[in-house]
Amino acid sequence: MTTVIDGKALAEEIITSVKHQTDKLKAATGITPGIAVIIVGEDPASQVYVNSKSKKALECGFHSVQHNLPEQTDEAELLALLDNLNNDPEIHGILVQLPLPKHIDEGRVIQTISPDKDVDGFHFINVGKLGTGETESAFVPCTPAGAMIMIERQCGKDLSGLNAVVVGRSNIVGKPMFNLLLAANATVTVAHSRTKNLPELARNADILVAAVGRPQMINADWIKPGAVVIDVGINRIPAPEKGENKTKLVGDVDYEQAFEVASAITPVPGGVGPMTIAMLMANTLTSAARIAGAPKPQF
Repeated sequence: MTTVIDGKALAEEIITSVKHQTDKLKAATGITPGIAVIIVGEDPASQVYVNSKSKKALECGFHSVQHNLPEQTDEAELLALLDNLNNDPEIHGILVQLPLPKHIDEGRVIQTISPDKDVDGFHFINVGKLGTGETESAFVPCTPAGAMIMIERQCGKDLSGLNAVVVGRSNIVGKPMFNLLLAANATVTVAHSRTKNLPELARNADILVAAVGRPQMINADWIKPGAVVIDVGINRIPAPEKGENKTKLVGDVDYEQAFEVASAITPVPGGVGPMTIAMLMANTLTSAARIAGAPKPQF
């Protein structure tokens, strides 16, 4: 029987653990984890996402600061704000909501964030640590970090002897996912749009991670019977069955087909998505614990 990996329930479990460990950290050290979230512009989707992050931080008992900057904010202003936050002892995690307006250099902004407060895991120092197997000291990008916990719950922490295929090579998901799986002793292949015989390659995977951004591209023929399927894709497609001009969210995997073949699978929505904010909270707590000299939180 196929297991549906409930991302909402698992995310709530992690948030509950963050709350508990935050209370312990406060009691032992007097330090309250602090997170600063920055958004530039008025993009509605980004506004919703940023507000949900700030709300979740407060729920966890964090000190939460949100900076809503106008679209015309210049790069120098944003960099000056980041410099202040880097030097603010009450802030342990800094997140800049992407995308930024075109007149701001995203790469420069990301590299200005202190790597010790880079809870998104995008700074070159954290990328480099992860790439060299330093998973304990690196901040791992939140989406692959959440996906990895899902995999561990199904397959254990040691993936020796298992083949993993990651479809997608983005810096945000595909590449860090590769490094996490490799660190857990899986034999890992990263595939992408130019990979030859992609369905055949995918059929060798005991663990298949889809992060390619193409709606329902992966069907049952791509999946090894009994594989664990982690669908990171979030795509909006027309849904005429729901009414005129209606849409629905789907993943990169054809869920109904894959469900008949996989041993475990994440749904979209309700799979990897909820884990992203939960892992952001976990990374922020970890940053505060490091500064306090406390043991690293475990999730």
